[in-house]
Order: sequence, then C-alpha cells, then structure tokens
Amino acid sequence: MLALQQYASSSDEEDVHSDKDTEAEHLKPIPETNSQYSVKNQLAICAAPVVLPTGLEDDKLHIHPDTTELIYNPKFDELFAPAVGPVNPFKTGQQQMERNVLAGHVEPAHVSEFQFENQRRTFASYGYALDPSITMDGQMKIVGSTDEGKDPESVKTVFEASKVRPLDKRKRKKNSDPSDVDGFLGPWGGYVDEQKVAKPTEEEQAELDELVSKKSKRGKPVEDKPVEEKSVLHIKDPVDYQGRSFLHAPQDVGVNLKSDSPPEKCFLPKSHIHTWTGHSKGIAAIRWFPRTAHLFLSASMDCRIKLWEVYNERRCIRTYYGHRQAVRDIAFNNSGKHFLSAGYDRYIKLWDTETGQVLSRFTSRKIPYCIKFNPDRNKQHLFVAGTSDKKIICWDTRSGDIVQEYDRHLGAVNTITFVDENRRFVTTSDDKSLRVWEWDIPVDMKYIADPTMHSMPAVTLAPNGKWLACQSMDNKIIIFSAMNRYKMNRKKIFAGHMVAGYACSLDFSPDMSYLVSGDADGKCYIWDWKTTKLFKKWKAHDNVCISALWHPHEPSKLITAGWDGLIKYWD
Repeated sequence: MLALQQYASSSDEEDVHSDKDTEAEHLKPIPETNSQYSVKNQLAICAAPVVLPTGLEDDKLHIHPDTTELIYNPKFDELFAPAVGPVNPFKTGQQQMERNVLAGHVEPAHVSEFQFENQRRTFASYGYALDPSITMDGQMKIVGSTDEGKDPESVKTVFEASKVRPLDKRKRKKNSDPSDVDGFLGPWGGYVDEQKVAKPTEEEQAELDELVSKKSKRGKPVEDKPVEEKSVLHIKDPVDYQGRSFLHAPQDVGVNLKSDSPPEKCFLPKSHIHTWTGHSKGIAAIRWFPRTAHLFLSASMDCRIKLWEVYNERRCIRTYYGHRQAVRDIAFNNSGKHFLSAGYDRYIKLWDTETGQVLSRFTSRKIPYCIKFNPDRNKQHLFVAGTSDKKIICWDTRSGDIVQEYDRHLGAVNTITFVDENRRFVTTSDDKSLRVWEWDIPVDMKYIADPTMHSMPAVTLAPNGKWLACQSMDNKIIIFSAMNRYKMNRKKIFAGHMVAGYACSLDFSPDMSYLVSGDADGKCYIWDWKTTKLFKKWKAHDNVCISALWHPHEPSKLITAGWDGLIKYWD
C-alpha cells in the first residue's frame, strides 16, 4: 500500500505528462479484502479503460476575439472557431439567418408563371396588382393604384376581361377591303386621333437616309460639308530680300543642311535650349521638313497644324486651320511643298505648305490613323492611309480616286513604313501582327504574328534601311530586320520605359549609335544601339512625351513633343 500511495502521489504531481496520466489510468487499486494478500497482489490492469469518443471531449481553448498576441500555437479549429457568447436579442430573424448571397439570405420560392404574368399585365393595364404576401386575415392586399383597388368588385385582372381600358375606347381607322390596294389597312390601321411623336427631324432624316443609302449601295452618301479651311501667316515677310520663301534652307547657321551624309559622331544631349509654345492642347505628331530639317510641322489635339522654325529666331511661321476634330497624323511629300493631315473628323487634307491652301480633300468615312506619301520619286501623287476599319487605302491626289485597297488586317491599322527602296511597305495593326506588302498588290507577302507579340503603334525605319524599331505595348522596343526575311532580332530588346497604352514614336540618331523614345511619364530615354544599354533618361514633359526626333544634321540636338502642348529642343 505504501508503494501504491507513493506512486499515486507522484502521478498527481506530474499530471501534466500524458504518458503518466495513461499509466495511472490503467493501474487501479483493488479494495483490501484479505490481509494475507501481499502488496504485489493489490495492483490490477484494466484491459478496457473508459475512453471518450473522438470529438466529444471539449479540449478546445476558446480565444477571445480581441486577443492580439498568443503565447502558443493554436490549432486551426481553435483559431477559426466561432465567437462564443450569448445570442444577440436585437437581431431580426432575417439577420440571424446564414447569409448565402451578398445582400443577405435568399429563400427559394415558387411563383406560378401564369399568375406572375397575369399580375404584371394587370399592373401595366390598370395600374394595380395583387400583393403576393398574405395578410393576417388571409386577404390579399392591393399595390399600385389604391383608388382602383378600393372596390373589391372592381379588382379584376386582364384575363377576366371585365374592364375596358381607357385607351381601348378610341376609334381606329378601318379599311379591310383587300381589293383596295392603296388604301388597305387591315390590322395595321392606326387610331383616328393618333399623333406620331417619334417623327425624326430633317437633320435626323438626312442621317437616316445616308445610312440607308450606304447600306443598300443604291447611291452615294451625302457628305458633310468640311469646315472652312484657312491659314494664318505669323511672320512679317514671307520672302527674303532675294525673293526666297521660308521653305528655302538658311545657309548662315553653321551647318550644311543640304548634306546627304550624317554627322560622323553623335553625342548625348545635355541641356534644354528652347521651348516652342502655341498649341492649347496636347501634340499628336511632329515631322521634320524633308532633307534640310530647318523647319518642322506639328499636329495637335486643338485641331491645328503649325509650322515652326528650327534656327535663328525659332518663330511659328504659319498655322493651318482645317479640321473639326483633333489631328491624328501628318506627312510631308519629298519636296516639302505639300503635306497631308489626317484628323478624327474622318478627313485627309492635302495642303500647300507655303500658301496654306487646301488642294484636295479625301475621306472614306472612317478615321485615318496614319498617312504616308509613297517616297518613290515617280509616285509622289500616291499616298496610303491606314484606317479604323482595318483597311489600307491608296489615293491618287491628281484624280481624288481610290486606286487600291489592302484589306487583310483584323484590327485598326496604326503604322505604315516603306522599306526595300520603297518597293514594299510594312504595316502594324491592333490585331498584334506585322504584315509586309508589295506595292500595288493587295495580298500581304509576309505575315508575322506570335502569341508573345503585342500591338505596335509606332514604327521607325533605321537610317541605313536595315532595321525596323517597333514600340511594343509591353513596354519594350523590339527590332525586326527590314531586309528579305523580316525576322525579329531577339538579341536587341530595349526596355526600361513605360509606354503601355500610348503610341510614343521613336527615332535613331543619324549615325545609328543611339535610339531615343518618349514614355507615358513624360520622360525621354536614350539607349545604346549596339548594347541595348540605357544611357540616359530625363523628365522632358509634364505629361506623355509622345514624340522624340533626332535632328538629321546635328550631332546632339533632339526635339520632343508632349501632351502638355509644348515642344522642346535639347542639345
């Protein structure tokens, strides 16, 4: 007994250990019945101890909802156990229900389709309907027009046909004689006092007639009258003392602007030297004057086009007004005497650069996204435009007619770039593909599309004519060969800027040592062409830097345009 008591006391003291608890449970003392039994015979082993079924023992430690720190690792069931406490007596029955939808609890219910339609039509005809919820006395309530529902006898549904609606009393025009071909009405005869308030106005009728004629192709659509074009000359003398206009390149600026060879070595620009202001909204595109680049043209979202000086006083020479909506793209011909402008008003206009007159207007009733003259000297009367209806349309400026259509893209056409000595041109589109076309053959000779490719809304040809730099919507500039195979150069990928969603144009330095691009944050980026390493970036504009052009005759001069309406010159 002494050994048993000592064992029991030691078991009580070390109750925290599970192994000794189990052993104490199995060793039970036998009541003392015979004194001659020894202590050894007082112990017996219970072969079937009392064990609670799993899950019945309440050994969970309930955690207070406001507890912020625990000193042990709780189990999942303890950590996510429901809050324990009394039931909120102020909750309604609906609030106490378990939520099965975002707004609460929804109980399944069944309504007869006939009864639902019956009450819906009754409400539409008479202004009242029976409330489906039953009151305490078992009678149905009326919702809607209470005056109609006061009299129980007058509460009839449309299927009981006991009431005549007020509008049913109107007299109809009747003529059911089928022999009267012109005056036969049948069931389509209207009411005698009926007024047709949905009659379109004259302007709306003209628009409808235009749509109908366009769909039926029975006549030419009525064209909107274009806005009155005009231009304003901002300089005092349009010609110099020798009678030369501002299109003539200056010879006293220290640079041979008529040279065909690029600078031997280009350098990174370091400072901001000038800002051209004059546009009231963001700028969409800028273009150098062909060959000399002593002037440049800017197209803006304020519907205006401006011609600026690059040297001397750097004045605004002329402003061209001619579009109702924002100007999307501009393009010079080879001589620079004429240029094209494409606007969101669906018009393409041919301007005389010197006089500011509009020589021709072209429209396909679709928005032109990009325009390019054919650079071939013998085809300066032809230009192509990529439109919003997936087509590339070629116009003849002499006759004003469409002479060719290239219709293979599956999305709006964004860029057109002539390659291979102007025998071919490359187009990109919103369909995330690149297509190569032979001039005047309306079937693409090369189709490049890859699941990893994105839309490329800006493409620039390298000065040596061997590479195409494409601004991709995944914030990269990818390079394609502009020679026979038009294969992507996967070793040259320029990254680091953010242009997703914007058609930020890019440009090469004249010696092809650098590649420059704007981005959506208003920064200007310059990469090394050989190593694709980012050389320099700086904040150029307060809004999107939509365009960056390197001067073709200057080793370190750069021009940028942004959506803040400013054009900046860097050296």
